Amino acid sequence: QPQLVESGGGLVQPGGSLRLSCVLSGFALTLDNYDIGWFRQAPGKEREGVSCFSSNDGSTVYADSVKGRFTISRDNAKNTVYLQMSSLKPEDTAVYYCATDPACTATLRLNEGYEPDYWGQGTQVTVSS
Repeated sequence: QPQLVESGGGLVQPGGSLRLSCVLSGFALTLDNYDIGWFRQAPGKEREGVSCFSSNDGSTVYADSVKGRFTISRDNAKNTVYLQMSSLKPEDTAVYYCATDPACTATLRLNEGYEPDYWGQGTQVTVSS
């Protein structure tokens, strides 16, 4: 089964930037076969789908709350999906997770009970002055 490891979180001031990485590993597994979503959960709040990269056609989706500020990308050679976060706000503070998300369904419909297949362990992002 696929394993996902996130990194790149940390403390950043409002208006700053961070780049999160999600590395996919596992025997003979490549990103070509997986749609990868980014999710987040802030203390006391429900999980939220943030962004997703479709392996089928390279399309991307974003939550309204991050459109224009976050960019998802993929490096197949490194089996890595990135989330570039810019113009960060205190409300972006959360634990960020990547997950395998077929057809990016859970990213878009998490509040309807859809769930990704496999999760990473998460990385903390704190936006504070």
